[in-house]
Amino acid sequence: MRNLILSALLLTSASLMTPTQSAHASGDAQAGQVKAYTCTGCHGIPGYSNIYPTYKVPKIGGQNYEYLVIALKAYKAGERDHSTMDLQAESLSDQDIEDVAAYFAALGGE
Repeated sequence: MRNLILSALLLTSASLMTPTQSAHASGDAQAGQVKAYTCTGCHGIPGYSNIYPTYKVPKIGGQNYEYLVIALKAYKAGERDHSTMDLQAESLSDQDIEDVAAYFAALGGE
């Protein structure tokens, strides 16, 4: 009985990990590196601040994959408001967004 319970617990915990793993698998970091070329013009410069309006541009290397996908899709849908990001996200397909997110997530905070 104890082995049966242990097996059930292991199976349950393995199935809980699957959605996160499959979400990462949908983005191609290599393809994302090419697609993220314009993104790195702002997000790849350490300490970069925009002149007008003045704001500090976040460095997104190593950011959580799911967060990046959600944020880019929100910019694309007009649910997040930033004129530059709205325009950037507007031209991206869902696959592009997943690839770009995979690329930045894979940078590991560089």
